[in-house]
Amino acid sequence: MKTLTNKVKLVVAVVLFFGLSNIKSFSQSRDVIVHDPVMIKQNDTYYVFHTGKGIGAKSSNDMKSWKKENPVFAAAPDWAYKAIPKFDGSMWAPDISLHNGTYYLFYSVSAFGRNTSAIGVATNTTLNGEDASFKWVDHGIVIQSVPGRDMWNAIDPNLAFENNGTPWLTFGSFWNGIKIVKLKPDLLSVVSDSSQRWRTVAARERNWKVDERDAGDAANPELNYNSLYSKELLEKNKSMKNGSIEAPFIFNKNGFYYLFVSWDRCCKGLESTYKIAVGRSREITGPYVDKEGSKMIHGGGTVIAQGDDEWAAVGHEAAYTIDGKDLLVFHAYDKKDGGKPKLLIREIKWDQDGWPSISLKQ
Repeated sequence: MKTLTNKVKLVVAVVLFFGLSNIKSFSQSRDVIVHDPVMIKQNDTYYVFHTGKGIGAKSSNDMKSWKKENPVFAAAPDWAYKAIPKFDGSMWAPDISLHNGTYYLFYSVSAFGRNTSAIGVATNTTLNGEDASFKWVDHGIVIQSVPGRDMWNAIDPNLAFENNGTPWLTFGSFWNGIKIVKLKPDLLSVVSDSSQRWRTVAARERNWKVDERDAGDAANPELNYNSLYSKELLEKNKSMKNGSIEAPFIFNKNGFYYLFVSWDRCCKGLESTYKIAVGRSREITGPYVDKEGSKMIHGGGTVIAQGDDEWAAVGHEAAYTIDGKDLLVFHAYDKKDGGKPKLLIREIKWDQDGWPSISLKQ
């Protein structure tokens, strides 16, 4: 009996050891400050790119502790200052992919609260800064939005591939929602022939009285809101959701394209209201529907993560399969550290109907 008990204890100990080891593998440092993170693995090293001067970069051997790397650009490209008069050098929301042996880093330049924005792309053959061939080559503007002309915003790019290999770029923030366009095979520009068709894949309700230069939150410093809106409409505009959707990311799994997006407000620390929602489609161009069958172009989306007792808000997500696990990478505003944005990496779980979920707890 004693021998059997000892064997049971041994089995339990082994199970706990491997179980806790698995949990530990996703236990991260809470000190990694990033905004809008994306991640990729080259050889045995993980790389995160994020919003920052010249595009921030970090590396890790274990996804727990991260080393700061040199920014992608020592200085933002000259074209960014010409395209964005109020540009401050901070490059937003990068997206990293490996295709045919080349790394493609899409990024956006903009000015907060405006859709004076553009998406650019840079390439490299390696992410290892110590490699002799390491060199980022910028290829300039891919897409540009202009206030008063476009009811969309050229930020938050994400490169995705159709099952047949056709490349698409999804992007957008506020205004009339998330767009998707077909790229040329070199991934450096959009298709301009008759096969191109710009599509909206997700959107949220926007008050029709909101000025077309206004994202929908009365945050454009170039607008005189007191003369633009009545006192009542101005107050309503500051408090309503008004098309608040951004940060699209398409993840292909189980015969579906899953569209992850972020809703509501980022960038306000403890006052942020960011949350992550998802829908799916059999076609990369949609229609995307949520778990209840509501179309994302009509405001649908199943929320899978939002603020809790530790995090004020969470968002700007990216989804990957790395080391055999499906992971969601995003930032969260830390209630224990004054609302600073921290890097979170969580494993995606899938229910029997193929819908994703994550837990913010470690």
